[in-house]
Amino acid sequence: MNSIIQAVEAGFPHGEDEGTMLVRLRDRLTALGVNAELRDNNSVLLVHKQGPGLPVWVFVGYGGAYYSWQNAEKRHPTSDPEGAANVLAEYVAR
Repeated sequence: MNSIIQAVEAGFPHGEDEGTMLVRLRDRLTALGVNAELRDNNSVLLVHKQGPGLPVWVFVGYGGAYYSWQNAEKRHPTSDPEGAANVLAEYVAR
C-alpha cells in the first residue's frame, strides 16, 4: 500500500479538521511575513505572491493528510505546518 493511501486511512492528524489545519498553516505563513487569508468558511487558504502574479490556493486533501496546491501537483504533510509554510513561502517568492 502506498504512503498516500495509508495517510488517508489514518484520518486527520490529532483529530483536527481541515479548517484548523489551514489556520495553523496561515499562522505560520504570517509569522514568516507571507500574506495569507482564509476563505470559504476556512476551507481554503489564499496565499498571495510577493510580486505580481496570481495567488496560490491551498487546500487540505488526501483525507486530511496533505496541504496541496497547484492542482495538487505540490503537497506537504499536514503534520508539519511549519515545513509547509517554509515551502510555500519559497514558492510564492518566485
